[in-house]
Amino acid sequence: MHPLDNVIWQALTTRQRQFAESFGQARRFVREVTSLTAFEQPDPEGYEALAYLIGPRATAAVFLPSPYEAREGWSLVGGAPLLEMVSANGGFPKADRGIQIHELGSQDSPEMVQLAALTKPGPFGTRTHELGTYLGIRDDGKLVAMAGERLKVPGYTEISAVCTHPDHIGKGYARVLMAELMQRIHTRDETAFLHVRQDNARAIELYERLGYHTRVIVHYVILRKE
Repeated sequence: MHPLDNVIWQALTTRQRQFAESFGQARRFVREVTSLTAFEQPDPEGYEALAYLIGPRATAAVFLPSPYEAREGWSLVGGAPLLEMVSANGGFPKADRGIQIHELGSQDSPEMVQLAALTKPGPFGTRTHELGTYLGIRDDGKLVAMAGERLKVPGYTEISAVCTHPDHIGKGYARVLMAELMQRIHTRDETAFLHVRQDNARAIELYERLGYHTRVIVHYVILRKE
């Protein structure tokens, strides 16, 4: 099994198990951290454990290896196919030292949540920043771009929440932040990876220029237990 197969489950049972809530074959992150959830296998036992873990009329955001098929007792709320892209770990771009990068923490959480709500890079909670290093760029004191580390499994760290305020797109901020994060991850002898919507051509083009290649397609779905 590749370390990135069923990556949410892998994270919650290895490097990020301290953030896990679990029941049987199901795991989820503490809700304030992120809504990401997983089961060991997408089989009847896995769905049964997931239902018990989240409770009735609750939702779970999961990655599936194939498109979701209707299942009794569950309804599909939303989702999209994602490319799982992995860094080639070589020829990293140099960060633009003319742009000041800020380390983000708990004091920045309200602004981070606000920026994520505006740009919709994926699930982001008040404690998501606890998963790893988060970096940001400010303009006149306002947070206008950020990126950080989310899922972590042995040998790999995910770059996530790559987002820029609409008024500041085109300034290269995403590239600057990713370059810095990639260097830090590589320094730890790890490989960077990420997830991006299959229809997000602009972001995919950037990631390919940064040396990422597509490993697999995963299916991000939000499910509600009836």
